[in-house]
Amino acid sequence: MSRNPLRLLLAVFTPVLALLGCDVGISQLKPGVSTAVDVRKVLGEPAHEWAAPDGGYTWEFPRGPTGVVTYMVDMGADHKLKAIRQVLTEEYFAQVERGMPREAVRRLIGRPGETMFFPNLQEDVWTWRYEVGANDVWFFHVHFGTDGAVKRTSRNKFDQNP
Repeated sequence: MSRNPLRLLLAVFTPVLALLGCDVGISQLKPGVSTAVDVRKVLGEPAHEWAAPDGGYTWEFPRGPTGVVTYMVDMGADHKLKAIRQVLTEEYFAQVERGMPREAVRRLIGRPGETMFFPNLQEDVWTWRYEVGANDVWFFHVHFGTDGAVKRTSRNKFDQNP
């Protein structure tokens, strides 16, 4: 069977280029200067929006269905960019505490890449993929009880060669 070198190159580089293309312009966004229109031009449509008490709002931009990046973009009431945060990090995972409700977890680190219910444990487990370093992918899990509150968290390393 002959292999098409162009097809092989496209198969290897297309996912990389897609990821780069999504966020190439993010460095052009400037807090206090960039507007909601600018953010949408660079990042696209947000997956979710939360209103803030001061009239501002936060937009969620997950990258891929099980991507390793989720941006939370804080906008002011004047529709100007306040901050962009990549929230799939140890810093944000450390803020997930026992007793925290589902909605608070979602607002903190975005929608999970996967959810699964374990009937024997009576747990609903949400999972996010994240990178610790180049090609070092881990999973962060939040275990919710039947009351919808965090019971515990756990982590495991993604093993490409099980």
